[in-house]
Amino acid sequence: MHARVALVALALLAAACGAPTDESSRSGRPGPEPAPFDPGPAPATPARALDPATEEAVEDLFAGATTFGVDRVALQAVGASDDARLAWFVADLLRFFPGDIDGGLLVDAFESLTGTRPDEDRPWTDATDHLLAWDLDAPPGYVERKVQLLVAVDDRWAPLLADPDATLDWRQVSWGGVLIDDRAVTRESDGTEARCAQGCIPALVDPEVTDAAGGRWLDDGRLVFGLELDGEARAYPVHQLETHEMVHDELGGRRIALAFCTLCRAAQAYLVDDVDPSLRDRVGSTYDLRTSGLLRRSNKLTYERHTASLVDTFTGEALSGPMREAGVRLDAVTVVTSTWGAWRQAHPATTIIAEDGGIGRDYDLDPLGGRDDDGPIFPVGATDPRLPVQEQVLGAISPDGTPVAFPVVASSIAIRRGEPVGLAGLHVIGDADGFRVEADDGTPIVSHEAFWFAWSQFHPETELWRP
Repeated sequence: MHARVALVALALLAAACGAPTDESSRSGRPGPEPAPFDPGPAPATPARALDPATEEAVEDLFAGATTFGVDRVALQAVGASDDARLAWFVADLLRFFPGDIDGGLLVDAFESLTGTRPDEDRPWTDATDHLLAWDLDAPPGYVERKVQLLVAVDDRWAPLLADPDATLDWRQVSWGGVLIDDRAVTRESDGTEARCAQGCIPALVDPEVTDAAGGRWLDDGRLVFGLELDGEARAYPVHQLETHEMVHDELGGRRIALAFCTLCRAAQAYLVDDVDPSLRDRVGSTYDLRTSGLLRRSNKLTYERHTASLVDTFTGEALSGPMREAGVRLDAVTVVTSTWGAWRQAHPATTIIAEDGGIGRDYDLDPLGGRDDDGPIFPVGATDPRLPVQEQVLGAISPDGTPVAFPVVASSIAIRRGEPVGLAGLHVIGDADGFRVEADDGTPIVSHEAFWFAWSQFHPETELWRP
């Protein structure tokens, strides 16, 4: 079997991004609290170029991986190189060759290089978690080899990966198990959804909406992401966002993109109609963000379709391509996580996405039902031990640039008791049965919820409110 065909088959079998939506997963439910991850001491790494024999073995290893499979002779030479940096190559190959034979050989090679044997039930994740936690140096030629491997899966990624000055730590980049959404048309002439030819997470563009009364199809206890912009409110049912992970819409006279990283349990909305002047000829009047199928430490990487620029979903910062060159960082809008009944009561003029999204689609109310219940399923490396990795927090950045996180369950309890919830010049206020943030002078501050591991890894200096 041609490697690209085999690797794509693996991708479609891999876990896609998503999360449970029933009331038991109301934002703020603390996730599992596994034992603290202790990677042990990092192996020593040399600071030298690869010797010619090792370079040849690496070349043969990746040539084999992208044509027919793991070259065992080359892998043996790599494993015997006594250069722990090459464990990055081995871990990346484990993503695509986890099987009993090739995977076992790769696990053996990883152990030879690092002195650590990854968990054979989840070898790629465990191996990569160790490397990230150790912050182990990547070997010479690492980016080129990683790009070679990814492009063998889907050559449509090539333009996204072509910027040599991308502000990405490529060690943190992994494949999310789905392919790129590059559809030029998202809706067929009959109004139904345009499907992805090879399978992707399809963005929903300009969904049909109804008034609150028209949203009676959704049970009051179901979760929605609520947005309010210039006096106009709209509810986006979570289960629909689990399917699309990206919605382009118009709200309050602005074009917005609402992205949902289900792996991070973070929905974030950005204004996309303030296009940099240098990009208008290429982009037009609005950026077109889509799901790339790639991840960065378990956070989805979006991309802009017209410019092939990668964008950090968590920060809105352009990481590669023309948008990076233009220094684009998208402006964010507050997202409130609430039950539908409470949102509708607090915002009686709200609209809500139609039951079929306006594209004739039937949505599963619980697409992945408990997929993340045992913790992150993609590598994240070391995590901040102050909270369980999947405890939900409400995050915001103070006017002086200080990131602050408020645990949602503890904040909810305190607010119900009439106790103040505030830190670093910010305080939490209720909205429906969700929350938003204000500065102490009453100025609204952009906020959104996320799993603790995600918020803290992108804001490692965050201050944490405690009751």
